[in-house]
Amino acid sequence: MQKKDLYKIVGKNIQKQRLIQGYTQETFAELMGVSWSYVSKIEAGILNLSLGKILEIADYLNIEVDLLL
Repeated sequence: MQKKDLYKIVGKNIQKQRLIQGYTQETFAELMGVSWSYVSKIEAGILNLSLGKILEIADYLNIEVDLLL
């Protein structure tokens, strides 16, 4: 498996958890203090997220980080 595939998996898991919690990309972006396009790029697997950023996103979603990996 290539790194880009892992980023896509993490992005899809973030999207899934965001939707479960009822956030739109726009409302989740506001919560995180970023643009909606940044959230879109995360969910598409375009951005290379650090472990720290993944942990931060898990905190915003109030979930365990393993749900995103």
